[in-house]
Amino acid sequence: MTAVDPSAIRDLIETGREFHRRGWVLATSGNFSVKLPGDGLRLLVTRKSVDKGLMSGRDFVVVNGAGEPEKGDACPSAETALHLAIVKSTGACAVLHTHSVFATILSERCAHAGGVEYEGYEMLKALSGIKTHESREWVPVLENSQDYPALATEVETTLSRHPDSHGFLLRAHGLYAWGSSIAEARRHIECLEFLAEVLVRKSPP
Repeated sequence: MTAVDPSAIRDLIETGREFHRRGWVLATSGNFSVKLPGDGLRLLVTRKSVDKGLMSGRDFVVVNGAGEPEKGDACPSAETALHLAIVKSTGACAVLHTHSVFATILSERCAHAGGVEYEGYEMLKALSGIKTHESREWVPVLENSQDYPALATEVETTLSRHPDSHGFLLRAHGLYAWGSSIAEARRHIECLEFLAEVLVRKSPP
């Protein structure tokens, strides 16, 4: 694997352990990435079918802007194209994807509306750029698909329509969020996972 800042690997490994402990990336679900410095778009992304609670430095792959591994035969996450679409659309430096119970339930409940709106919650202030609970956050819900190139195009279209969003849901799948750093992306995941749980608990079927 191309040499990268070991602190980025350590941070993603710790993120995997913490998210697994919270039940957000059970089994081999979820995937993480961080943009690498230098010319051209390159991502350090989790390998396909890895238990995020047990990751090591061998469980990451460096890919180019087309999602192709730079070295070796390691297979990056099948959803690498979505990470690239998010980075290209938002300028994010880190992208995190979780598969929590509450986000999955909420994604199905709100799919007919095309998304979910949060308003009036103090936790909204954890999202970058939001200074007051008297704010609105729109989290789009996209239909899930195994056609990742087509889904990546849909992600780019959705984010162009909602440039202020900090995350989106894939229906019956999970949550994507991003940030200018791994720490900020983690904060956004924690905020949006909290809000998803609030709405599901508040409005049971």
